[in-house]
Amino acid sequence: MNNVSRRYTIVLAFLTLYLVWGSTYLAIRVGVHDLPPALFAGVRFVISGLLLYAIACRFGQTLPRTFREWWLMAVMGILLLAGGNGLVVAGEQWVPSNQAALLVATTALWLAVLGTLGAKGEALSRYTHVGLGVGFAGAALLLLPHDLSFSFSHLGGQLLILLAALLWSIGSIYGKRQSPTTPPLMSAAMQMLIGGLFLCVIGWLLGEPAAWVWTWRGMGALSYLIAFGSLGFAAYIWLLHTVTPAQLGTYAYINPAVAVLLGGWLLDETLSGTQLSGMAIILLGVLTVSLSTGWKQRG
Repeated sequence: MNNVSRRYTIVLAFLTLYLVWGSTYLAIRVGVHDLPPALFAGVRFVISGLLLYAIACRFGQTLPRTFREWWLMAVMGILLLAGGNGLVVAGEQWVPSNQAALLVATTALWLAVLGTLGAKGEALSRYTHVGLGVGFAGAALLLLPHDLSFSFSHLGGQLLILLAALLWSIGSIYGKRQSPTTPPLMSAAMQMLIGGLFLCVIGWLLGEPAAWVWTWRGMGALSYLIAFGSLGFAAYIWLLHTVTPAQLGTYAYINPAVAVLLGGWLLDETLSGTQLSGMAIILLGVLTVSLSTGWKQRG
């Protein structure tokens, strides 16, 4: 791939990440009201993984060939999908989609922090440290109760989503530093299958099959996530091994804007004055981190 084609591919992948993933929070919020969280997420990833596997085979991509590669796929599938996405689905039982997206924006902050660790770590500038402090302060502000409807279940859902952002970041940094040999599309397919099966087992152990309800709303949300969420994940996996963690983390302040607009338009979700302040502070922190870390591409 020449430099011009590479640039256009990167732009297209980022647009997919920005717009498609921003809409998935709304689809999750709709679906989780009818479908149990672990099975909802697990079935989504199993079907998406099978579809991506078929497409990867069509392009001549092969399965992982070594135990090390399978281990890498398993670790990333569990951290990114079962942990990172599964906990977001669980949290959105209580947390509106716009707030969930804002809390997930802390992923960019975690990516910057974790990117400093280990022999391959990248040192952070003074401005990056400032951005990290600002971003996490905004997340703390978003957790504050804003009216009499506050409940511990809502706070628990928020904390689950923050943990999801941390697990997603750990999996992303781990995968980026392993230099996998499995082609990106096949890698995404295997991670989805492994993470999805893991979530299905969890759902089965929790007795979720009895809670599965076949509704048009639930099936519509599931179908949307299978079709478009898998496309976004494939773009993410490719970008993970193409650009720097700071550059990749920029999706975390575009997605909330998309999610807030869609949540307000379709679900009548609103943010209080305190939450709007928290949103602005989080996005300011994420933007500061991204700009101060630089936009170098990996060769």
